[in-house]
Amino acid sequence: MTLSIILPLIILLSSSSATALSYFSVTDFGANPNGKIDATKPFLKAWNSACRSIRPAVVYVPKGRFLLKTTIFYGPCKNSPIRFKMNGILIAVSNYKVLRPSGTWIRFEYVHGLSIYGHGTIDGQGQSLWACKRAHRSCPFSAKSLSIGHSSKIRISGLKFINSKFFHMFIYGSKEVSVKNCKFIAPGNSPNTDGIHIQYSSEITIRNSQMMTGDDCISIGPGSSNVWIEGIFCGPGHGISIGSLGHTKDESGVRNVTVKKVKFSGTTNGIRIKTWGRPSNGFVKKVTFDDITMSDVRNPIHINQNYCPHNRGCPNKHSGISINGVVFSNVKGSSSTLIAVKFDCSKTHPCTNIKLNNINLTYMKKTSQTSCKHVSGRSSKCF
Repeated sequence: MTLSIILPLIILLSSSSATALSYFSVTDFGANPNGKIDATKPFLKAWNSACRSIRPAVVYVPKGRFLLKTTIFYGPCKNSPIRFKMNGILIAVSNYKVLRPSGTWIRFEYVHGLSIYGHGTIDGQGQSLWACKRAHRSCPFSAKSLSIGHSSKIRISGLKFINSKFFHMFIYGSKEVSVKNCKFIAPGNSPNTDGIHIQYSSEITIRNSQMMTGDDCISIGPGSSNVWIEGIFCGPGHGISIGSLGHTKDESGVRNVTVKKVKFSGTTNGIRIKTWGRPSNGFVKKVTFDDITMSDVRNPIHINQNYCPHNRGCPNKHSGISINGVVFSNVKGSSSTLIAVKFDCSKTHPCTNIKLNNINLTYMKKTSQTSCKHVSGRSSKCF
């Protein structure tokens, strides 16, 4: 009887010991939470210790303000998944020239199995760079706030991203990345402050998040596939875009993208595909936009294959990007311009198999209009 009780107890204790979490608080490694003393080295020490841990590990950022310069967390780690619990505020150096050489502020590279979560804030302090750009001085692009590179099985939830110098989040060369219940906030006139930019990545999911930025709420670049975007509020900002594409002739395409249950408010664009007017081998195919609500949006539905921001250095050629199999369904609301649906496709590579279903967009409480060039497909129950 005694033996039968002891054996299960031993098994339970060994199992509990094997799964116990090891905590690595950045303050234990010397990080000062006053927001004035550089905490980069303590953060890296905490990460490296957690990454080498033979037990499941948690890097913990408590409440407080932590000043960081360029901080790169390298993997792979010995035990995955690893957790990064963030309840504090991470503050970038306000001088954009300090972060410029790396092009990134906080970056995770070659990490496989990571959860970044909590109620913390990532503050890019981009105000000085925005002022430089507004004054039309020679300004660098500077740093993206959070980058996920060459990594997989990444989960990001609950965080707030504010005032980035460049993109708030950049996902590249990665797969199986999930972002949910996050906020991305910057003034509507802050340049290049995209919420999330995706490039050369697959199996990306973005759900239930708020985007209020000065550029695209979400932008999907070349080499992206199997992207699912759902439950997003966007505004102010430039909408949700595929592109810009066609920067180079040999460029990977975009495929299998779904955008649904999105609300746009006061944005310069709603759902958009944008490509440069130059030769390219790229493509866009198998894209669905569904259950979209527009409120006072300037260009609710837009395919632009003559993209050239500010009309400077435009290639003035025909886009080589092939756009095929794009579906717009259940789009309703108000446009701030008379033309609510605009397809400006390439003369040499027309848009094909474009479908519109149940589109109801008004302009000043009246029926809006469409403008179509070099496009084929079908529509039903529109306007």
